[in-house]
Amino acid sequence: MPMEYAHAAIPDSYIPRASSPIFQHLLDTYASETNKVISVWHYFSAEDMTFRPHPRSKTVLEIVKHQLLSERRFFGEFMGVPEPPAAQVLPARETPEDYAARMRELAEPRLSFFAKQTEAWWTEKVPFFDVIRERIWVFWRRVLHTCHHRTQLTVYLRMMNKSVPSTYGPTADVTWEGADPTQTVEAASRK
Repeated sequence: MPMEYAHAAIPDSYIPRASSPIFQHLLDTYASETNKVISVWHYFSAEDMTFRPHPRSKTVLEIVKHQLLSERRFFGEFMGVPEPPAAQVLPARETPEDYAARMRELAEPRLSFFAKQTEAWWTEKVPFFDVIRERIWVFWRRVLHTCHHRTQLTVYLRMMNKSVPSTYGPTADVTWEGADPTQTVEAASRK
């Protein structure tokens, strides 16, 4: 039985086909990572949004706001993707469900835009903060940035004694028949 996300906001059937098959993994990965983030956000309640594990840590709310705003900046400023004005990015209500819905709303047109792009567009060099990088590099940097903040929030869930959803495989809370996590030298030795 394959892994399924508790909250698959963007089903596989919605992911458009890339202009070139070599770029399909970009769209598939962006949709998958969006689904993972949304799954994690759904495990928080409205009351949890002010949680921070340490006075110097960000709250759940600060992290989800940062996720939406920084995606808009990465894609809009650095990659040249059509994006709404920053003042229109955050939802009116500050609940996990509203942030999750807004993330999906922002991700869907990006997928359509990315699907149309050519190799020349993806490999064009663009300014990224104080350096110049190819757009495809900026895209992967964004995906890694998203993974970092999603992981922060899974740690918050554990610290709050809440269930942690599966994102790449089984967790202590979510598993399935056929799951085969690599936790032993024997498992890592398989070819």
